[in-house]
Amino acid sequence: MAAPMCDTFSFCMDAPGQARRALEVRFISHSKGKGLFATRNIQKGEIIFVEKPVVSAQFLWNALYKYKACDHCLRALETAEENAQRLLGKFQVLPHPEQCSIRKDLHQPCHSCQVTYCSSECRQAAWEQYHQVLCLGPSRQDPNHPLNKLEEAWRNIHYPPETSSIMLMARMVATVKQAKEKDSWVKLFSQFCSKTANEEEEIVHKLLGDKFKGQLEVLRGLFTEALYDEHLGRWFSPEGFRSLFALVGTNGQGIGTSSLSPWVHACDALELPPQEREKLDAFIDQLYKDIEKETGEFLNCEGSGLYMLQSCCNHSCIPNAETSFPDNNFLLHLTALEDIRPGEEICISYLDCCQRERSRHSRHKILRENYLFVCSCPKCLAQADDPDVTSEEEEEEEEEAEGEPDDAELEDEMTDV
Repeated sequence: MAAPMCDTFSFCMDAPGQARRALEVRFISHSKGKGLFATRNIQKGEIIFVEKPVVSAQFLWNALYKYKACDHCLRALETAEENAQRLLGKFQVLPHPEQCSIRKDLHQPCHSCQVTYCSSECRQAAWEQYHQVLCLGPSRQDPNHPLNKLEEAWRNIHYPPETSSIMLMARMVATVKQAKEKDSWVKLFSQFCSKTANEEEEIVHKLLGDKFKGQLEVLRGLFTEALYDEHLGRWFSPEGFRSLFALVGTNGQGIGTSSLSPWVHACDALELPPQEREKLDAFIDQLYKDIEKETGEFLNCEGSGLYMLQSCCNHSCIPNAETSFPDNNFLLHLTALEDIRPGEEICISYLDCCQRERSRHSRHKILRENYLFVCSCPKCLAQADDPDVTSEEEEEEEEEAEGEPDDAELEDEMTDV
């Protein structure tokens, strides 16, 4: 494979040059690192850029539980009806099946190991970048194959809800091993945010739990057995493996795809008589209620990827941009949530909507534990004099002031937990 351009914009889709004209990556400080800044007026609702990952991988438990996704781009492979039936655990016919965008006639397996791709283009892209190294051939079901042992060890350490995958690191190694210009890829990966040794330990601890040191060494041994390469010797040393782990833990962006969601959006866009529209909307509402009852929050094919440009976006509790995956694959869209002026930093939020509404102290606690920094966005600075109590403590104080909660309130609290 040709050597990549070691350029933050090189993985932007459509027009990397256009992204350059709208954006600029600047070094801010040693504590904050890089940031992404607008170089022209960006309007609310505008897609700022579309980016493909340097590498990506589906979560291992997600794949084990039959969430069928393209092994390269993570596009959902089930039809919307198949997706709904699996999530419901029963047979279900969906109306308007013609609104499903999945093209099973385009799906292609690897000729050797039979993993499935959504298209011949994805199969070729995977083969050229990393799959020659990672293809298991006839050993795909062999529990003693080093890669299968690595995957099994990871699943026994990192349970759902998943936030990362050891196979993302494996694909990094395989990419370098296959590349003709290995140093170019090593340099590219080195551009992602790095941490100090103490911070790296905290990230690994968060991913692996209290016994992380022993578990990390087990994983390193299996990783070395499966993938060792002299050119990447440092990545296989105790310190280098920890750094690799921290790089993925710090920079990995979650990816979610679904065939059901695009079908719903397509149905929403149909022009229907009022009575038929009301009937379809009621069907979809009930469908999601039934799925939530059966499956809970695990609706999507899920994985993570490393994105050069997106990784430069810093956090704000009042973000002016957000990421999404509207193409039902690994292509990341960054969209403006409000008008952004030239020179203004483009920020996303590492917190979900509910977390952003919690107290400053609660937000800081989540960000410190998961991302190892203290937020100083305008919202946090404006709330600097607020009491240092978590949202839960605030709610408890309010309950004590109002008296004992009744049974219904207690049930709500248990449900929230």
